[in-house]
Parts: sequence; C-alpha cells; structure tokens
Amino acid sequence: MSMKRRVYLTTAATGALLMAAPYAHAEVEPGGWTSDSPSYTTQERGCGDVNGLTFILSCSDGSGEQRADRRYATYTGGTHQFEGYFKINRMGGSRVSLKQTFRDTSGDQGPFFMLAAERGGRLYSVEGGATVDSGAATVGATVRVNTVNEVGRTHRTYINGSLRNTVSSASGSYYDKFGAYRTSSGAGPISVTWSNVTLWHK
Repeated sequence: MSMKRRVYLTTAATGALLMAAPYAHAEVEPGGWTSDSPSYTTQERGCGDVNGLTFILSCSDGSGEQRADRRYATYTGGTHQFEGYFKINRMGGSRVSLKQTFRDTSGDQGPFFMLAAERGGRLYSVEGGATVDSGAATVGATVRVNTVNEVGRTHRTYINGSLRNTVSSASGSYYDKFGAYRTSSGAGPISVTWSNVTLWHK
C-alpha cells in the first residue's frame, strides 16, 4: 500500500479564489462573526486523491488508512464556525467521514466529532452512531454543513441550516477537516466535491 502526503500553504487571497462558488455565505447563529483564512495542509493516504476541492477514495479497501482531506490550522478557545457545501458525485462504498472536528490538546489528540455518510443518504456521528440526518446525503444532492464549536461549552452541527446535533465541547485546542476519510467500519469508493468553504470566529 502506498502512502502519499501533499502539503499546501495558502494565503488569504489564494484561499478566497479556491472557495469561490455559486452559493452565498450564510453563517448560522449570526452576529459578531469575523471571517478567517487559516493555512491548511492537504493530505492523501492509501487510495485517497485530492483534485482541487474534489476528494476521492478510489478503492474498496476496508482496512488501512484511506483518506483524502484538508486540515486547517489549530485554534484554541473562542467560538469557531465552519461552513461548506458538499455533493457526493458517486458512492460505491459506505460509512465515509466527510467533515471532522479534531482535538489537538497536548495529551488528548484525536477525533472529537466526525460526520459520516452511509450509502442511501444517512448522515451520522461516528462517535456513538447518532443519526444527524436520515437522508440528505444522496448522490448528486448538494448539502450545506455548518459546525459551531463553542470551546469549553458545546459543539453544534447544522445540516441545510437546521440544528441536528449538539455535544459537549471541552476547553482546549481543535481543528477542522473535510474531504473523504474511511471510518473503521467503512470503505470506498467515493467521490465528493466541496464548495464555498468558509470559516469564522468570535
């Protein structure tokens, strides 16, 4: 199995060009948000491939690290919002994570909230398996995802503008990721395109 990793650092201007899309930015929980343009790394593992904002797992391998994703810089404290629109172009597999919020506190690194899609359109939280939306993520549909991490209080997930999941958020450091990431019980293939990705803080 080959292992690949590509890293890109962006400037605010470059990020703005990559994020252009035909949707209007519309943060949830409006009021007092400041736009962010953090640096990011783009990562590929196993059969993962990143082409612009299209993320592909080309194999059906149910073992090993299979992922194609973008990881934003770590933040500490405050309230941070992610917004993006995804469209699954094709999906032969199932249980693939599309959006993640990771812990990055010393001694406590790892997945905190992972939003994954099953074949058929169900979105669910990998941690605990709770359904976030029963059928939004069908092939060809455009789905808006917002996560709001109020560090030290709660992490909230919105699908198409509606609040769908709330979990406690401990104090510390976190970062946002999106793309296509094989869960421990999942496998590709999958192709998903993200658009209009925006981040804010307050």
